[in-house]
Amino acid sequence: MLQVSTRPIRSMNSLVSLDDEFTQDGSVDIHGKPSVKNKSGNWKACPFILGNECCERLAYYGMSANLVNYLTERFNQGNTTAANNVTNWSGTCYITPLIGAFLADAYWGRYKTIAVFSSVYFFGMTLLTISASVPKLKPDCKASDLNCHATTTQTGVFFLSIYIIALGTGGIKPCVSSLGADQFDETDDVEKKRKSSFFNWFYFSINIGALVAGSVLVWVQENVGWGWGFGIPTVAMGIAVCSFFSGTCLYRHQKPGGSPLTRIAQVLVASFRKWNIPVPRDESGLYEVQDKESVIEGSRKPEHTDAFPFLDKAAVETVNDKSTAGSNNPWRLCTVTQVEELKAVIRILPIWATVIIFATVYSQMLTMFVEQGDTMDASIGPNFKIPAASLSIFDTLGVLFWVPVYDRLIVPLARKYTGHQRGFTQLQRMGIGLVISILSMVAAAIVEIKRLDMVKEHNYYESKTIPMSIFWQVPQYFLVGAAEIFTYIGEIEFFYDQAPDAMRSLMSALSLTTVALGNYLSTLLVTIVTHITTRHGKEGWIPNNLNYGHIDYFFWLLAILSGLNFLVYLLIARWYTYKRPTGAFHVSK
Repeated sequence: MLQVSTRPIRSMNSLVSLDDEFTQDGSVDIHGKPSVKNKSGNWKACPFILGNECCERLAYYGMSANLVNYLTERFNQGNTTAANNVTNWSGTCYITPLIGAFLADAYWGRYKTIAVFSSVYFFGMTLLTISASVPKLKPDCKASDLNCHATTTQTGVFFLSIYIIALGTGGIKPCVSSLGADQFDETDDVEKKRKSSFFNWFYFSINIGALVAGSVLVWVQENVGWGWGFGIPTVAMGIAVCSFFSGTCLYRHQKPGGSPLTRIAQVLVASFRKWNIPVPRDESGLYEVQDKESVIEGSRKPEHTDAFPFLDKAAVETVNDKSTAGSNNPWRLCTVTQVEELKAVIRILPIWATVIIFATVYSQMLTMFVEQGDTMDASIGPNFKIPAASLSIFDTLGVLFWVPVYDRLIVPLARKYTGHQRGFTQLQRMGIGLVISILSMVAAAIVEIKRLDMVKEHNYYESKTIPMSIFWQVPQYFLVGAAEIFTYIGEIEFFYDQAPDAMRSLMSALSLTTVALGNYLSTLLVTIVTHITTRHGKEGWIPNNLNYGHIDYFFWLLAILSGLNFLVYLLIARWYTYKRPTGAFHVSK
C-alpha cells in the first residue's frame, strides 16, 4: 500500500534542508516515522547496545567457559562424553543465528528479533540456575564417587535449559552488531566514519564480558558453588535485556526487505526451467531494470560476472516469462542483480568451508585445553588456585593486546610493502590467522609432551595433578587469541563486504556457522579417535585419566589437518574474485 510521507511541511523561510533534519538511509523510529538525526541513533543510542552486548557475552561465557568441568564433576561424565556434549551445544549456538538472521531480514526487523530472543535467552539462563540450585534438580555427584549418576529429570532439565540458551543467544547474535551499525547514516560522511569506531568498541565490549566471565565467574563456580556460578550470569543477562530496552526511543530501525531465500530459489527455479536455452554472448541481452537503482530493497546493482553461466539463464527473456496479469513471473525471469546475488554466495562458500578447521582448533579452548589444565599445578602462591577454565582469559588478553598492535603497528608497516589501504587484503589477513592457529596446536602438543615426560619420569600416573605449572598453557591460549584477531575479524569483514547488499545479516549468520561446524567436527574427530585408539583394550588417546593418554597426538592431528586446510585455502583465495557493485542503493520511498 502506498504510504503518505509523514515528514513535516515547512515554509520557505524556515526551510533548513530536510536532509539536515532526517536520516537519508531509510531508517525509521520505533513508531515507523522517519528518524530525526539529532534525536536518534548515533552515539546516543550505542551505549545501550554496547551494554547489552557486554552483559550478554558475560552471561554466555560465564556459563560456558567451565561447562566441561560441570559435566565431569556433577554429572560424572567422562572426558570424551563431556567434551562432546560441550562442543555439540556450542555448535548449536552458532547454527541458530540462521534463524534470527532470516527472521530479522525477512519479517521482524532487528529490534523485534533481539527483543524476542533475549527473552528466550533469559528464560533459559533462569532455568539453568534453578537446575543447579534446587535440591531435587541439582546433580550431587562428586568426582570421587564413580558410581554416582544424575537422574533422568536432572539431566533433562539441564540439557533443556542450555539448548533454550542456544536458541536465545543464536537468535540475537547476528542482529546486535547490525542494529548498532544501523545507528549511523550511511549517506552522512561524518556518521559513516563513526561507524568504524563503533565496531572497535563493540568488539572491545565482547572481550570485557569474556574477561570477567573467564576469571571471576569461573572462580565463583569452583570455590563458591554452581548455583551462584550460574546465577550471576543470569543476573547479567537480565541487565543486558534491560539495557537493550532502555534505548528503545533512541534507536534507528531498518525495515525488513523480504526473504533472500525466496530470491535465491527463484534464480534456481528459473535457471532449471531454461536449461536448454542458450545464454547471449552480450550481457546487455540479459534482463535488468533500467533504473540506476536495483529493485531489491537495500541493494545496489552489481557488475555482471562470467562465472557460473548456467545461472545467467534465469535472466534470459522468453515469451513464457509473463504471468496471466501481464507482469514478469519472478519464478521464470530474474534480474541480473538477483543472479549475481546467488553467484556471490556461491563464491563465498569455499572460503567459508576453509574456516571450519580453524573453528575446530578454536573449540579446544573449552574442552581439551581445560582438561589438560585440570591435570597441572594451578597454584598461585600458597593459598590460591586458578581454575583451569580461567586460563581462557589469556585468549581474551591476547585479543585485547593484538587489536591495537595490529591496528597501530602491523597495518601501517604492511601498507608500506603491499600498497593496500588496509595493509592486507581480507583473504591475506584470514590466511595469516590460519597459520598462527597451526602454531597454537604445536604449542599445545609440546606442552603435553613435556607433561607426559614428567608423569613418566616421576611415576605420576595416578596423581590427579602433577607439579607442572598450568601457566605453561599461556602460549597456546595467547596464540589462539592472535589467530582470532586475524581470521575471525577478517572473516567478519570479508563476509560483510562480499555479501550481497540485501543479504548481509544472513551472510553474517552463515559466517557464524563455521563455529558450529567446527565444534561438530571436533566432536566427530574425538569420537573417531576414541573408537580407533581404544581397540584391543587400550587406554586410547583421550582416556578419563589423561596421564595414561596421548592428547598430544590429538593436537598434532589438528595441526596436520590445519596445515592441509591452509594449502586448500591458498588455492581458493587465488581463485576468488572480489565483487564490484555499480549502481545506487534502493531505498523505499
